[in-house]
Amino acid sequence: MALFDENVTLTPAPRRRMSRGALVGVWALAVALIVLLVITFLPTSYVIQRPGPVYNTLGTAASAEGEQVPLISVAGAQTYPTDGALDLLTVQVVGNRERTPSWFELALAWFDPTRAVLPIDAVFPEGTSTEERNSESAAMMVDSQQEATAAALTELGYDVGATLTVHSFVEDSAAAGVLVEGDAILSADGAEVMDAASLREIVNEGGGDPVELVIERDGEELTVPVTPKETEVDGETTLLLGITLMTQYDFPIDVSIQLNNVGGPSAGMMFALGIIDTLTPEELNGGENVAGTGTITADGTVGPIGGIRQKLWGAQEAGAEWFLAPESNCDEVVGHVPDGLQVFAVETLDDALAALEAVRDGGDVDALPTCSASA
Repeated sequence: MALFDENVTLTPAPRRRMSRGALVGVWALAVALIVLLVITFLPTSYVIQRPGPVYNTLGTAASAEGEQVPLISVAGAQTYPTDGALDLLTVQVVGNRERTPSWFELALAWFDPTRAVLPIDAVFPEGTSTEERNSESAAMMVDSQQEATAAALTELGYDVGATLTVHSFVEDSAAAGVLVEGDAILSADGAEVMDAASLREIVNEGGGDPVELVIERDGEELTVPVTPKETEVDGETTLLLGITLMTQYDFPIDVSIQLNNVGGPSAGMMFALGIIDTLTPEELNGGENVAGTGTITADGTVGPIGGIRQKLWGAQEAGAEWFLAPESNCDEVVGHVPDGLQVFAVETLDDALAALEAVRDGGDVDALPTCSASA
């Protein structure tokens, strides 16, 4: 019995042709994969901002040697136990001019409410290296610690002995050749100046006329005239001397703030609150977990900061229930408050202290200023 008939010709079944729609789909998928592969490695012009580490100003932080030490320590005055948390928030930036995030990373960040996609020029200005930016950020942190200490001690009734000094000159400065770095500015047009804001006000009131400055240089008091220049700042024309200023203080007690690898001025308000809590018998926060952010000046004015939405998420993740936000950041806060976090809007150190008092004493926290859509 034959299993195969050699005289029979077997004809293979005709191959089924792919439909036009399926063919288009295959090509579309192939093109999409190629595009995805290409854009993954293409350079971008954006960076990603995300929540950074959270530090309790009433707790400890790592020293340069890696040991845990009090974040705020005071010598020369009575200190008191604290409880709970007065957290300062930070943000981290993913990417820099040397290495930007991929388009794929940007796409993921775009749909993550805890992250923000920012133009690289907004974080790393053209012509500024990462190293220069870090150095500037570190200098701002040192200055914010001085301002916070001055604000806290002034609130507690101490005399902090402020002196306004010339730190550096901007390009094409009106004061170049007249002032030198380290000059202490005592008065302008006969009025005492305590900070940069008061000097700026006097300069602009002069309408462009020379400003007569009384300065102290190498122990000698001098009177020098400086003619300000018109400059456009944020779309507005103003008169400037073209100098950056730093306020030096003569603190009656020694306040040390230990915080490595964190830059910028945005922790100022929380530093001030931590110092006050350390130096007063009653706990400011009543043992609660409170977070906050904001710059501060020696007179207690709280100013705006960047990355507040990421800081709100950082506060929630750290377990805070209350958040102190600069009133000037309210437009960024509305509609972006994580669940379980109650935000208070503050303009001054006194506002922040009032909010903490209500939290501590179980007061009517709902009556406190907050961020609203009309802010």
